[in-house]
Amino acid sequence: MKLPNRLLLSLAVTAALAGCHKPEQATAAAKPEAAAVKSALPPLAVFNVADLDASKNVCTNLADFVNSKWLAANPVPADKTTWGSFEMLDERSQAASRNIAEAAAAKQGATGIEKLIGDIYASGMDEATIEAAGITPIQPMLGRIAALKTPADIAQYLRDEFAAGRGEVFGFGAEADFKNSAMKIGYAMQGGLSLPEKAYYLEDGPDGKYKAIREAFVKHVSRQLQNAGVAAAAADTQAADVLAFETRLAKASLSPIELRDPNNQYHYVSMADADKASPHFSWSAFFKANGVKAEGFSLSQPQFFAEFDKMLADVPATQWQAYLRISAIDGMAPFLANKFNDERFDFYARTLRGQKEQKPRWKRVLGTVEGSAGEALGQLYVQQYFPAESKAQMQMLVDNLREALKARIEHLEWMSPETKKKAMEKWASFTPKIGYPDKWRSWAGLATARGNYVQNVMAAAKFNHDFDMGKIGKPVDRSEWGMTPQTVNAYYNPLMNEIVFPAAILQPPFFDPKADPALNYGGIGAVIGHEMLHGYDDQGSQFDAQGNFNNWWTKADMDGFQSRTARLVKQFDEYVAIDGIHVKGALTLGENIADLGGLNVSWDAYQKALKEASKTGDDKIDGYTENQRFFFNWATVWRRNFTPDEAKVRLNTDPHAPAQFRAIGAPSNMPAFAQAFGCKPGDAMVRDAEHQVVIW
Repeated sequence: MKLPNRLLLSLAVTAALAGCHKPEQATAAAKPEAAAVKSALPPLAVFNVADLDASKNVCTNLADFVNSKWLAANPVPADKTTWGSFEMLDERSQAASRNIAEAAAAKQGATGIEKLIGDIYASGMDEATIEAAGITPIQPMLGRIAALKTPADIAQYLRDEFAAGRGEVFGFGAEADFKNSAMKIGYAMQGGLSLPEKAYYLEDGPDGKYKAIREAFVKHVSRQLQNAGVAAAAADTQAADVLAFETRLAKASLSPIELRDPNNQYHYVSMADADKASPHFSWSAFFKANGVKAEGFSLSQPQFFAEFDKMLADVPATQWQAYLRISAIDGMAPFLANKFNDERFDFYARTLRGQKEQKPRWKRVLGTVEGSAGEALGQLYVQQYFPAESKAQMQMLVDNLREALKARIEHLEWMSPETKKKAMEKWASFTPKIGYPDKWRSWAGLATARGNYVQNVMAAAKFNHDFDMGKIGKPVDRSEWGMTPQTVNAYYNPLMNEIVFPAAILQPPFFDPKADPALNYGGIGAVIGHEMLHGYDDQGSQFDAQGNFNNWWTKADMDGFQSRTARLVKQFDEYVAIDGIHVKGALTLGENIADLGGLNVSWDAYQKALKEASKTGDDKIDGYTENQRFFFNWATVWRRNFTPDEAKVRLNTDPHAPAQFRAIGAPSNMPAFAQAFGCKPGDAMVRDAEHQVVIW
């Protein structure tokens, strides 16, 4: 929560988005030293022609033809809010990680990262000790909150909380300087909201949904405060104060669409100017408390921080206490006794997102291991579960996609030679990372033990925060990764101009060394292309070959680019997702540009591979041509069910369009799709010249 938005334009939000809101159920404790039994991994989400629904017309809706049977037979499990190809791979990753964690917890005399993982996992599974502790582990935090009297007290508490690796109201972390991407600086970012985004505080929403959520939130806060020993009447008063406090923050916050603009993510100020702008919150003292020396930093949303400073001065201490109290309790609830975790689940997962049941305790605790020491877990994951040949074959695919992208840029008719030269410079500087880091992070100095879950979590939070703070004012370490190897995802980072593919995504339906090329190009090939094209989407296109926020376009070319992307915004605005609610084309634009360009680039690379093999793509496998199988696997990647409430939250907050529209959005703009299936003008999957979108 304290890291800035790094513009890590990931392929899909999987566990990370939901994990911010879904505490998990405490179940029977596992004995920390019990012998670990290695479990088999769940099945893969492999494309299968038996899943195709011949009663559907592929030229009307590719997603229905490929996925409707599977989706009908595979509803969202009770302990989830989404279910599809990503989630199936995530289940495999979690099962593998569980094997690793349980073996580490059972190993006598474990040292190094095995001890680290084993300690966190075993202490989290020790439910009896956690239950017996109750609220005690965070009583020092609550006691200090109760003693806050003045704005100076509150400011000092906030500084100390950040130094401890927690932090409230706003986010703070190290990232490359937008204007000098070779160096790290500090970024302060808006935050502090419990609900998904500002509209939930300021609008009634469709059918009064947001108003009902606000009312449920107030009741949740009251119940949670009562769990911590606050009298019912006082808890009700404090809950109303919390909503009023957060509503004021919301009014000063930018919307998710506004935050997509890099101009709204970077506002460099000198330390002196920052202190002048915030007379009640000394940024000099904040940096000192966090052990950092700096001449300046990015105060990324000035309007938000101006309001924050005013609130330090004019919000009564009792209201600050209410806000900080519930922040402390709900923030630590997943690591406390069941009643705290259950209450948090009931609002954030059941009420807000429609999750019917909590996940088993081992998954919740494994999530803590991931959040506390994910790269350490990934180091063992790679040793046991990632075949070396996958990395080599992926490198070949990346090279093929790079060449296909180069050709597309060179042949763009709408871009001038001047801008095209800069685009090619950016292409030449792409850095791919595959599988896992070449250099593993050191965990020396992080002390953990059995029997104290909260202490282990706090120690890891402090350790990771100090690690992050230590980067400010220093050169960027280009060997670092922003995801762990066991993460089912991929990302592009414009500040480093890198594309990153963790080991866990290099499995079917995305990638299979034994599959026919059509499936791999329609799966991981399109993912590779997608991440490359993020370098040229509406955000990434504002960063140059060195990763600096710098305009490299002529005005005419940028105008032409924006006129083309506006058509894509309109296309997705017209999709109706649920209960008459439309997709937000502006919110999802970056992902949609990457999908459209990435699928086209992968198609070109695939056709080149076919030509080199003296093939046309018309040969049939299981009754369908290779060219058709390319698009089938693209759609298979995007098979995904959602609970209705989860779908509605994502429509407001997720920069990725719902999966069913990602499956059809790009292919409907590609003549190659129509040719592969013999679709005719007028078919829904064939966009006419007036509506067809062509960008990269």
